[in-house]
Amino acid sequence: VLGSDGFGYAPSPTGMMKIPQVGKVVVADDVEIGANTAVDRAAMDETRIGRGSKIDNLVQVGHNVRIGRHSVFSAQCGISGSCTIGDGVTMGGQVGLGDHITVGHGAKVGAKSGVHRTVPDGGTVFGYPALDIRESHRIAAALRKLPELLRRVSRLERGDPQDEES
Repeated sequence: VLGSDGFGYAPSPTGMMKIPQVGKVVVADDVEIGANTAVDRAAMDETRIGRGSKIDNLVQVGHNVRIGRHSVFSAQCGISGSCTIGDGVTMGGQVGLGDHITVGHGAKVGAKSGVHRTVPDGGTVFGYPALDIRESHRIAAALRKLPELLRRVSRLERGDPQDEES
């Protein structure tokens, strides 16, 4: 679906009030958009998909989003409203971007990542929350060691510094 209402509401004394979405969607040349993808029209200006970008099935592009040229989005990405995505960006499946996020030119976002802050040009992030890929890998490696570290701490607290295997 191209050009459906963006998700714009404001609280009022009687509940949520719909903010009219009167903008448009601009799709540049050589863009491919997969099945069951939704691209919301802008609140006032435009939602834009840059030349040569490829969008897989089941992707949500929120209102006022600007996607640069030759970017690629795998299935089930969710791009919240007013995000700016640079040229040559790659996003793995099930990536989620919070609203008003900027993803710089040439950045890569690993599958199932939750992006809550700007990704710099050329950056690679992964995880939930999305962190620099090197930091994310260090955390994952440390998590695998956590059960043994907890056992060692427990032994030390009991005053038994010997290893269980000895």
